[in-house]
Amino acid sequence: MSSIDDYLAGFGEEPGYLDYGRIGPLSEAVRSEMMLQAEVLGRARHGSLEPLLDAGARFHEAVSVMTGFPAANIVTQPNTSTGLMHVMFGLTGGILLSPHEFPSLTFAVQRAAENMHVLEPTWLETDGGRVTPARIREQLTDQTVAVAVSLVDSRTGYLSDIEGIRQVIGDDRLLIVDAIQGFGVVDAPYEVADVVTTGGQKWMRAGWGTGFLALSDRAIHELVPVFSGWTGIEEDDPTAGGWDAVSEPASAARAFQTTNADKVAESRFAAALEDLAAVGVPQVSALVAERTAQVIDLADEFGVAVASSRAEHERAGMVVLDLEDDQLNPLTASLHNHGLTATARQGSVRISCHAGTTDETLTMLRDAFVSFGTAVTY
Repeated sequence: MSSIDDYLAGFGEEPGYLDYGRIGPLSEAVRSEMMLQAEVLGRARHGSLEPLLDAGARFHEAVSVMTGFPAANIVTQPNTSTGLMHVMFGLTGGILLSPHEFPSLTFAVQRAAENMHVLEPTWLETDGGRVTPARIREQLTDQTVAVAVSLVDSRTGYLSDIEGIRQVIGDDRLLIVDAIQGFGVVDAPYEVADVVTTGGQKWMRAGWGTGFLALSDRAIHELVPVFSGWTGIEEDDPTAGGWDAVSEPASAARAFQTTNADKVAESRFAAALEDLAAVGVPQVSALVAERTAQVIDLADEFGVAVASSRAEHERAGMVVLDLEDDQLNPLTASLHNHGLTATARQGSVRISCHAGTTDETLTMLRDAFVSFGTAVTY
């Protein structure tokens, strides 16, 4: 099989799954890695634990390949929210961001502002929830030291132009990217950002407890590692000098950690990253775009309003359906009755396709739209 065939063979979920924006069912590569590590931990044969304990190096190298950040500038995190908390509590000055971002971002900013008293949020006026370079340019001030944005907006499905945002804000401000809703299916220029943080439980299909924080050299220099634990110091072995000294945080990305990482989680995410690297993000992104276009065509065919962008360069794998109040429950019920999994939230239905979304699943979606149209017409 070709690499793309191998990748697609790793989708083991049953037909009808259209909710990768919420949680991605574990890939075959990740499931195999889990079983391997469970066997290692369960038996603990002499000498068998050392490769597992070294999982961090494998994981950081895999992230480096995907993002372009040096492996030394990457630190393991249990999820996106923890990475964002590290960043926001360590930032001083004005930050510009949309109040409509997913709460992981807005809560981190607000909590840091309230408790540290050195971070000043400015809430961006957006284009219907879309964060654009033009809007950012209009609202930048001399006090703005950082701009934060989601790579893909969780409500609108909008794919942010982070390269355009970098051009607008210049090189003297930090660009912070929450990549969770696009990482793995968007061929993004991550290298233009100073901070990239994400988890692996959605499009990467690596499960909960997986994530990373990637930092530019400037971000490492400007951010204060407020929550820096005993593994975040310069020494490779924090216990080598005894137990009594409390060393200063490292002047490196490793400072932004509190303790040893979950080695099984690092192994799972590494397996997912290596699986993706073998085929390449552009191929996966192209298949996601194709499936997303088919969902939009189906919605148009049955007169279901699409609120998310139709332009391929402004979307990733999510299609947001905007419904009248009396239509939401019938469509949600129809999706459920036809065995489809999607997200219904705040008066809309969000359908998330992946490269492995099958023709059978799209046929099920068509059938659900037929039933919905009949119910509404009747």
